[in-house]
Amino acid sequence: MRRDTQTRFKFRRHGGAREGAGRKPAVGRHRVPHRARETLKPRFPVHVTVRMRPDVARLRNFDLIPVLRRAFVYGCRKDEFRICQFSIQGNHIHLMCEGASSSALARGIQGWSVRVARGLNSKLGREGSVFEDRYHVEIIKSPRQCRHALCYVLQNARRHKERLDPRWRGLDPFSSAWWFDGWKDNGWREGLMPPEARTVAEPKTWLLRVGWRRHGLLAIDEVPPAAGREPKKAHAVGDGGSRRQQFPRAN
Repeated sequence: MRRDTQTRFKFRRHGGAREGAGRKPAVGRHRVPHRARETLKPRFPVHVTVRMRPDVARLRNFDLIPVLRRAFVYGCRKDEFRICQFSIQGNHIHLMCEGASSSALARGIQGWSVRVARGLNSKLGREGSVFEDRYHVEIIKSPRQCRHALCYVLQNARRHKERLDPRWRGLDPFSSAWWFDGWKDNGWREGLMPPEARTVAEPKTWLLRVGWRRHGLLAIDEVPPAAGREPKKAHAVGDGGSRRQQFPRAN
């Protein structure tokens, strides 16, 4: 007599470690790891870096300033999230932020990022994402670390050896340097007219308001040092002429 036997099925297995699985690494650049971020405490500010996709136009362009400035103005209207300083480089942006919690920081960065993306896409006539990867976060926990981060953000153009037009008298017009109150000497402001709208929020954390000053105010020509090196001075700042220079308007 014939006996029926049950057919065995080989089920396809999903997940787990296997060859070729996971996001492919970016060529020539390390991506921000997709792991849980350190929990943010409200007394600590953070240094955030966001990088743009290669097909996005160079950001240090005065035609794009109105678009980016509107996003920064939005960023300083939040109670639980504040953008306190920033600088715009060719393909990335540095932020000094405060957040009431890790989730508040994430929501704030997300809202700001959406406004940046919509504004740039509309201005440049493109579609899709403008950011290459997740944002990078460094939590600031000491006065010395805070001073270094402020110098790194506000003077990042000098670190990248960007040419600063003498008419700006040492100021990087693609940063929030005008609103920063921790300069050793404010003589550079003479002859310059302020932006028409404040683009950063007043800091509330002790480190960003007071603590970092224990290690000295910033010089307008200070260059952020490489790891293990002392800060160095940039070339002398030109007088910029006698006319009052106007910041580009956010039309």
